[in-house]
Amino acid sequence: MRGLVRGGGGGEVIDELLGAERSRRLLLLRALLDRGTGRSRGDDEPPLSVHDAWELLERAQLEAPEAVDGVLMAPGTGTWVSSALRQLKGAAHDEAPVWVTLGHLSTLAAAAAAAAGIAFTLWVPAREGAVALPGLGCAVLPTAQTWAAVRVTGDGARLRISGPGGEVVAGPGWTRRTPGWRPTRRLTLGRGGTAASLTLEEHDPFRSFSGADAPRTLSEKEAEAWQCALGEAWEVLLRDEPAETEAMRRGLISITPVPRGERFRPYSSSSAEAFGGINVSLPDNGPELAATLVHEFQHVKLGALMHIEPLVRRADRTDDRPELFHAPWRDDPRPLEGLLQGIYAFFGVTRFWRAHRGAADAAYAPLAHFEFALWRDAVWSALEGVRGHERLTPLGHRLLESLARICAGWLAEPVPGEESRLAREAAASHRARWREHHLRPSPETVDQVVRAWRRGETCPPSVRMGPSSLRPDAGACFLDATAVLARHRLTNPGGAWSDPVAGAVRGAEPADVLLAAGDRPAARRELTARLLSGEPAVGSWATLGRAVAGDPEQRVASRFLLRSPQWARAVRDTLVAEYGERPDPVALAAWLGRTRPGAWPPG
Repeated sequence: MRGLVRGGGGGEVIDELLGAERSRRLLLLRALLDRGTGRSRGDDEPPLSVHDAWELLERAQLEAPEAVDGVLMAPGTGTWVSSALRQLKGAAHDEAPVWVTLGHLSTLAAAAAAAAGIAFTLWVPAREGAVALPGLGCAVLPTAQTWAAVRVTGDGARLRISGPGGEVVAGPGWTRRTPGWRPTRRLTLGRGGTAASLTLEEHDPFRSFSGADAPRTLSEKEAEAWQCALGEAWEVLLRDEPAETEAMRRGLISITPVPRGERFRPYSSSSAEAFGGINVSLPDNGPELAATLVHEFQHVKLGALMHIEPLVRRADRTDDRPELFHAPWRDDPRPLEGLLQGIYAFFGVTRFWRAHRGAADAAYAPLAHFEFALWRDAVWSALEGVRGHERLTPLGHRLLESLARICAGWLAEPVPGEESRLAREAAASHRARWREHHLRPSPETVDQVVRAWRRGETCPPSVRMGPSSLRPDAGACFLDATAVLARHRLTNPGGAWSDPVAGAVRGAEPADVLLAAGDRPAARRELTARLLSGEPAVGSWATLGRAVAGDPEQRVASRFLLRSPQWARAVRDTLVAEYGERPDPVALAAWLGRTRPGAWPPG
C-alpha cells in the first residue's frame, strides 16, 4: 500500500491487486449466475445455458486452473460482467439481447475448456458471425444474422465452431491462421527475466470498455508496427522507469489498438472494471508511447485500489449538481473522483518525463523538459485545489499529501528557460480558456458593469468580488492547443503547423499559431479584428490576454484576461446584443482590470 500511496508500487503490490481483482470478478460472476439462472427464458431464445457454462468452467478449473484464470482475468471479462449485471438490473441499455450478453459466459467457458485441453460441447452466441474466444482467437462464420447461437465442440486438441452458413476448425495450438480462424496475437517485450508478454487485443467484443464491438483484425504490417513501437517504448521504460516496468510486466495484460490520432494528441483509455487492459493509438515515437503506458497504468492501479478502499466519501447533497473542478488535462469540468484519477495518472507521467529528460537525445530533450515542466505544475495546481477536501477519506488524504510532498520537491528542479516559458504559457492558456468556456458571471452584475461602462464610470469592484457560476459548456474542445503548438515548435520549428491559415492543429485559431511562432503584435491585430467585427470563437479573450502580455502598457489588461476572461466575454456580448456596440477589446479589458483593489474570487 505504501508504494501505491507514493504513486508507484512494485511487482508484489501488483500481485496483491491482481488477487483482489480476481476475488472481485468471482463475486460478480456468482451474482451474475444467481440472476441469470433465475430469469425467465423467452420462447424464441436459443439453447444457451448459464448453468452449463458454469459447470464447464468448474471442470476446466479442476484440470487447469491457469486456463480459467486466463479468461477470468482478461480485461474484457471485467467489462462484460459489470455491464451484464447492469443490464439485468435494468440500469443500462444494450443493443444486444439479454441472452447474447449472458451467453458470453459460455464463450469464456469454451475458451477455458479448450485451453485446458478437455473435451466439451457448448452453445455460444455469435455477433454477426464472430465468436471471440479470449486468449485463443476469433472464428468468423459466413452469416447475415446479427445474433445467432453456434455450437463449439472441443476434443482436447481442436475446436469446431458450427453455425448458420458453415463451420470453422481451429487447432491444434490455436496459433495458426486457417480459413475463418484468426488467432490471438501475443507480443513479447524485452528479453530474459525482464521480458513481458501481453495480448494485442483485436477480437474481444468488450475490449473497448464502452459496449460490444465487432472484431478488428490488424494487417501483418500493422501488427509489426505495434511490435516495433511497444518494443521501443519498453526499452525506454526499462532504462528510465525500471520499478514501474516491473509492475507493468506483472499487471499489463493487453493492448487494444485504436486508430492513430493527431500528432501530439495520442488517444488512450482504461477502465477500473478491466484491470490490465489499455486502449491506445499508435504513437509518434517510443517515449510518447512509454508516457502513455505509464499514464494508463496509473489509472489501472488506482482503480484497483479504489475497489479495495475508497478515497472519496459520497457527496451529501440535496440537489443533483455535483461539485466540479478544473483539471489542467481535460476540456470539461471534473468531479472530485475524476480529478483524483487525473492527478494520480499525471503524477506518473511527470515522474516519467523527469527521468527521461536526463536520458533523451539532444534533439528530443527540449520536448522532455517541456513535458516535465507542464505536468509538474498541472499536478501541483490540481493537488492544491483539493488536498484538504472534506469528502476525502483518510486514505484519500494520505495519498494526496504523499503526492504533494514529492511534487513539491520537483517544483524546485530547474528547467531550461525556453521550455519553462512555453510550459507556463500553455498552462495559463488552458486555465483561461477553461474559464472562458465554463464560468458565467451573474447577469445582474454584468448589467451593472455594462451600465458603468456606457456612463464612462470606473468599473465597479463587483467584477473582482462577484463570483462566477460554473455552467459546463459541452462545446469546449481542444483547450490544449497552446501546448500542442509548443510541442510542434520544439520539435519542428517552421513546420506546416506555423502557417496561420493551414489549420494543422485542431482547435488552434490563427492567433494561436501566431503566438506560438512568437509574433504577438500580429496575434493582437488578428484578435482585435475578430472581436470588433465578427463572432469570435470562445477562447478569444483568453488568447488576447497572452497576445498583449508583452506590452508593458497592457499589463493590467493581460492579467485580467488571463484570470477572468469570462467577464470580458459576458460584457462584450451584452454590449453587442443590447446596444449594438463593439468596444475596443484591449480598452475594455484594461477598464475591467482597473477596479478598486480587492481579492480575486477563488478559482
